[in-house]
Amino acid sequence: MGRWPGGTQQRLQEAAIKLFSESGYDSTTVADIAGTAGVTERTFYNHFADKRDVLFPDQQQFIAEVAEAVTAAPPGQPPLDTILAALRHTADWFDQHRDAAQRRRKILDTRAELRERELAKMAALDTAIAAALRERGCPTGTATLTAVAAVAAYRLAVDTWLTDPEHRSLRQHLNWSFEELRAAAKNW
Repeated sequence: MGRWPGGTQQRLQEAAIKLFSESGYDSTTVADIAGTAGVTERTFYNHFADKRDVLFPDQQQFIAEVAEAVTAAPPGQPPLDTILAALRHTADWFDQHRDAAQRRRKILDTRAELRERELAKMAALDTAIAAALRERGCPTGTATLTAVAAVAAYRLAVDTWLTDPEHRSLRQHLNWSFEELRAAAKNW
């Protein structure tokens, strides 16, 4: 097999989601994914540690980008507004990949260890956001509570976005979810 063309990681992700959806997670092997993507197993392992990792691409990059956007927000911007703006920054990419995200979610829902991995990703996100807020001068308690609540609002936004029959944007769902968070905080 000759040198593979660019976009290998994305082809592997698409192949994995397709095969997991059609044949099931347990029945799909790394060899199946690599073959469907037109690469060798070795190439697969150059991009991912195992077949589980193919469902969590660029996880660290996403978390780092959100944290960086929080850190770089204008001085004086309230913490919740800062986090919402950082998450909105990623929304367009997700909207362009909605179908894959919906299929991915169905796969995650079939396996406890995949759901646990997703929860660990969300915990890492709120930890990174809290650290970025502290770097901006936010007190530790406020930073932690705001980050955890914001990530919960983010998870709600993603859940409603994935099941929205009208296919509204993730940005709209983020706005609604954060409005719900603000309303709930006022009524406590």
